[in-house]
Amino acid sequence: MTDFSGVVPAIAKALVKRGYTELTPVQQSMLDPALAASDALVSAKTGSGKTVAFGLALAPTLLENADRFGPAAEPLALVIAPTRELALQVKRELEWLYEATGALIVSCVGGMDIRSERRALERGAHIVVGTPGRLCDHIRRRALDISSLKAVVLDEADEMLDLGFREDLEFILDSSPDDRRTLMFSATVPAAIAKLAKSYQKNAVRIATATEEKQHGDIEYRALMVSPSDRENAIINVLRYYEATNAIVFCSTRAAVNHLTARFHNRNFSVVALSGELTQNERSHALQAMRDGRARVCIATDVAARGIDLPGLELVIHADLPTNPETLLHRSGRTGRAGRKGVSALIVPLNVRRKAERLLDNAGISAAWARPPSAEEVSERDEARLLADPIFEEAASEEAQDLVKRLLDTHGAEKLAAAFVNLYRSNQSAPEDLIEISIQDDRSRKRRDQPDGPREPYQKGPRDEFGPSVWFSLSVGRKQNAEPRWLIPMLCRNGNLTKREIGAIKMQPEETYVEISAESADAFLQSIGANKTMERGIRVTPLNGTPDFSRPATSKPYAGKKTFGERREFNDERPKDKFRKEARSEGERDDRRDAKPWGKKPDKPKFEGKGNGGPKAKFSKKKS
Repeated sequence: MTDFSGVVPAIAKALVKRGYTELTPVQQSMLDPALAASDALVSAKTGSGKTVAFGLALAPTLLENADRFGPAAEPLALVIAPTRELALQVKRELEWLYEATGALIVSCVGGMDIRSERRALERGAHIVVGTPGRLCDHIRRRALDISSLKAVVLDEADEMLDLGFREDLEFILDSSPDDRRTLMFSATVPAAIAKLAKSYQKNAVRIATATEEKQHGDIEYRALMVSPSDRENAIINVLRYYEATNAIVFCSTRAAVNHLTARFHNRNFSVVALSGELTQNERSHALQAMRDGRARVCIATDVAARGIDLPGLELVIHADLPTNPETLLHRSGRTGRAGRKGVSALIVPLNVRRKAERLLDNAGISAAWARPPSAEEVSERDEARLLADPIFEEAASEEAQDLVKRLLDTHGAEKLAAAFVNLYRSNQSAPEDLIEISIQDDRSRKRRDQPDGPREPYQKGPRDEFGPSVWFSLSVGRKQNAEPRWLIPMLCRNGNLTKREIGAIKMQPEETYVEISAESADAFLQSIGANKTMERGIRVTPLNGTPDFSRPATSKPYAGKKTFGERREFNDERPKDKFRKEARSEGERDDRRDAKPWGKKPDKPKFEGKGNGGPKAKFSKKKS
C-alpha cells in the first residue's frame, strides 16, 4: 500500500481507494507537523487539490487521535464556499475522503430547501459545508449552533470578497469560538484577504506552493484574432477543431449565454447552460449532464462557473474577454488540472486587440497569437481523427461477421466506406467559413518600416503618391455629422485595413468618397461581408473609376436656403417680444416702448396677508 506519511490512517485508506499515488504540493504542505494546530493562509492555483488539502489538515484536529467520529451533534468544522456548485462539490470530495471515519457531512446552500437543511442540522453533523448567506440565515434562526466549532475553512476567500460576502463572513467568524483554527485558501492574496486574515487569524502560517510561482503551466494559451462579425463562427470552429471531451465557453452576461446556447443547439452541439437565472435544480442537472457525457459543451457566466470541477475538461473558450487578470486565471483554471493538459482560447475581435494584449501582460501570460481554425483545417482534423479511430482495431464479433459478409457482397467495399463517412459526418456540425484577416500588429509593422536611428522631425508637406487605388462610396456625409476621425477607425475595424491602406477622403453632404489601395480593395470587400454594410448601418458601394467631386448647387450645405439679406429681412418681420404668441403692429410696439422705457420696471400689484393669492390675499393697486 502506498505510504502517506503524516496522514490519519482512515484518510490514507480513502486516498488509496481513490487511486492516489502521491500528493500534490499544496496537499503535502498541509501535513507539516508545524501546522498541526496553527492557522494558515494558503495560496495555490486553481485545480491544485485544495479541497483534499484542507481535508487532510482538518482530520487531526477533528478526530483527536481517534479512528472514527462519535455521535453527531453540534458541528465540529465549518467550510464556507462562494457558490452553490462549489459548496456541493466540496461536500462530495469530503464525503469520500472521510468515508472510513463515519463523518456526517451536511450542506447549507442557497437555492435548496431550507426546511430540509434545518431538519438535517437538528439530527446533528460533524462537518457543515455552505455558502455565506445561507449559513448566516441558519445561525440567526438558531438552527445552526457553531459554539462547538474546532475549525473554520474559507475556500476561495478572494472570490467571496469579490462577490460582496465580507459582512456575512465577519458575522460567521465573530459568532464562532475564539479558540478555533482558521484556514483560508485563496488563488491570490490581495490586500483585502491579507486584512481579513490579520483580523481573524492568530499567527497564521503563510503557505505559497511552488505551483503558484508558475501559474497554469499545463495550459496552452491561444489568442485567436477574428473579424467582429465572425466571433460566433470562430467559437464553432474552435469547438469542432479540438472536439474536446468537455469544453466550457465563458460569456460576460446571461443574455449572451442564452443566445449562444440557442445557436449551438441549432448547430447540433450537445450543450448546456449555466447562469445565475437558473434554479438550483436546473444547474445541478446541467453539471450532471456534463459529468456523465450527455453534454460536451457548457456555456456559463463567471459567477455560475466559479469553482466547478468538470472531469476531463480539456478546452476553455473566452467568448467575451475577461474584465481583469484574476478572472482570466480563474476561468482558465477549469482546465489543465491534476497534471492534465488543457487549452485556453481567447476570441479576440480586431477592435479589442489592445485590450487583450494588456490583459495577458497583466496576468503574466504568454499566448500564441493566431487565426481561428479555418473550415479546411477542421475538415483535415476530422479526417485524421476518423483514420485513427480505435474502432478500426476492433475485430468483428461472431454475431456480426455474417452481416459484414452480406454487406460486402451486396454493396461492395467502396459503398460501405462512403456510407460510413456519411454516417460519421452526420453527427457533426459543419465548420464555418471565416473572413481572412491579418494578425500582424499594425504598430509593430510601422516600427519595422521605419529606419534605425533617430527619427526625423515631422514636417508638414504634400502627401506621398498613394499609388493604384479603388474608390468607394459610404452612405454617410456632412448632414450625418461624418468625420474622418471616426470613419477611419471604423474602416480599419470592419475592413481589416491599416491607415496606410486608406488614401483620400472626400466628404459630401449625403455621402463620403474613400480611396483604398488597390491591393487591399478585394480583401476590404470580403471583410465587410456580402451585404456590404459596416457599423451604424453604413453601406459601402464600390465605384468605377474616380468619382466626380464637382457638386451641384442643390448639394451645397446651404443650398436652397435664403441669403443673408433675405434672412435679415425675414427676421425684421418677426415679433421682437418672444414671449407674445401673436405679432403686434408697429404702433403697438411703439406704444409699449413709450409706456415702459428700458430701465424702468413696470408696477406690480401689492398684496397683504399670507399665501400667494390664497383666501387671505388682498390686492391693492398703487394709486397713480
